Amino acid sequence: MVEPATATQAAAPVMPQLKDELDIVIPTIRNLDFLEMWRPFFQPYHLIIVQDGDPSKTIKVPPGFDYELYNRNDINKILGPKASCISFKDSACRCFGYMVSKKKYIFTIDDDCFVAKDPSGKAVNALEQHIKNLQCPSTPFFFNTLYDPFREGADFVRGYPFSLREGVPTAVSHGLWLNIPDYDAPTQLVKPLERNTRFVDAVLTIPKGTLFPMCGMNLAFDRDLIGPAMYFGLMGDGQPIGRYDDMWAGWCIKVICDHLGLGVKTGLPYIYHSKASNPFVNLRKEYKGIFWQEEIIPFFQQAVLPKDCTTVQKCYVELAKQVKEKLSKVDPYFDKLADAMVTWIKAWDELNPPTAGSVPNGKAA
Repeated sequence: MVEPATATQAAAPVMPQLKDELDIVIPTIRNLDFLEMWRPFFQPYHLIIVQDGDPSKTIKVPPGFDYELYNRNDINKILGPKASCISFKDSACRCFGYMVSKKKYIFTIDDDCFVAKDPSGKAVNALEQHIKNLQCPSTPFFFNTLYDPFREGADFVRGYPFSLREGVPTAVSHGLWLNIPDYDAPTQLVKPLERNTRFVDAVLTIPKGTLFPMCGMNLAFDRDLIGPAMYFGLMGDGQPIGRYDDMWAGWCIKVICDHLGLGVKTGLPYIYHSKASNPFVNLRKEYKGIFWQEEIIPFFQQAVLPKDCTTVQKCYVELAKQVKEKLSKVDPYFDKLADAMVTWIKAWDELNPPTAGSVPNGKAA
């Protein structure tokens, strides 16, 4: 049985990397007691907490953390009419934290995720591994059979083209989970006792042209490179679908990363996912998505962005246009979602105006 690291095991002090360049975004409806376990790793960083649900409820944060907290009233005040693009009663609300951050990097984690232990029993510093992933190039154009060639003890294997060994900037680092796997409701129902105890010590680049199911509970990304595409869609309250927020963002960012020549890594780091959500509740949220994804995924597999889409914003608005044109026939919801995607970009640009000398995202400095 895999167990999380205890607070004592996680308490070894660490030197904070990118302390002034990284924000931690946490969506929540409850007191953040789980931060005590993460204190040695998270305390040096700034937290952006996005409170979902009842804004009159007081969320308690353990003392000693530097944080800002936003509830629905704050979101409405800051975005005005454009607040309609931020989901309510769904963890998709976390993307508001991405929008208001001013840092280069974002790490986002769910409040039921604890510190994992590696096979030696050592506490896993998930944040440190995500930073390593983001600061090492990706290799989406040719697969290296030793996985990440930039890790210590690895390299490019014989036959790997020298012209591709420089790699490309890494935009997204997608981490995994011990204990409770990230399953959909039907799989939860047929495998209620299944637990992931397998710690695979590997990081790999997801190849160009290949989609993946992105999970938002243990995720980091370069906000400067891909931030405007990290929109978790319209989910939850008032919407016909939930629990597809992070996957929608994952499909969008992968198409855009492929177009702009950016990389996405998956594998390490692991976190310990402590609590399985109710599969019957999940089934109600996912029901339509289970059918829709059979048309959504081919849409993204076939999506082509024009050459003049040279920034993430241009790519995303074009993708929204294609969603409206091709997925609205699946359900009117996608017409609404496409409009929300455009609203999201407008809100992003209002809160994040370009500064003198700044480099457009998707472009190398």
